[in-house]
Amino acid sequence: MACLPCPESSPSSSFCRVRDIGLFIRDGGAHGRVEDNFSNALRTRTFYIVGELPRGFQELAFGRRFSCSPEKIFVIGGSFGGAAAILSSLDRRITKVIANCPVVDWAILRKEQKKETSNPSYPAYIRAAFGNGYRLSAENWNKLRGGVFYNPAHHLKELTPSKILMFHAKDDPYIPWKVVDNFARRAGITLKLLSRGGHLKTEYVVRKYWPAIKNFLDS
Repeated sequence: MACLPCPESSPSSSFCRVRDIGLFIRDGGAHGRVEDNFSNALRTRTFYIVGELPRGFQELAFGRRFSCSPEKIFVIGGSFGGAAAILSSLDRRITKVIANCPVVDWAILRKEQKKETSNPSYPAYIRAAFGNGYRLSAENWNKLRGGVFYNPAHHLKELTPSKILMFHAKDDPYIPWKVVDNFARRAGITLKLLSRGGHLKTEYVVRKYWPAIKNFLDS
């Protein structure tokens, strides 16, 4: 398995290094990645990465190889990646997850995507706006509308609430806070609901609320 290196000068790298945290970034882009081969969805990718860590991986810049057998594995994801984080908690190898402004139910898709673009083809807009951040066909994007594929709400009764901590802002323009709040209440998941913040940046949340996040991860 190959991965892009996290630059030593990057804020995320510095932040994690001083806290003795191993940082592994596999997918680029704020929105994660959906591919035409839906078997490679983010949840599957996360499980794959976890399984590959002891076998070793190679970083692409200088070809250095690393391997590790971590005692604990945490997953942090935001927005589209927030759904990946929640779903990854179903794997017993994942210790805990942080889900920031997560998509918890794709039932919002038809209505909410109209807030982002007037383009009648949302996949076409996504490809133009985010490039390789998304690689998908309209047919596969529409699989999200079924309510089963890649949908945390579909797995609500399977989740372990103590493994999940969520953050969301009431003024998020894309993911309605009431949907997230209702999901958290039904699942028994702790939700840190902010009055303002918009579609929260995950790095901001981790830095701003690190003491609470650390307590959660250590508990």
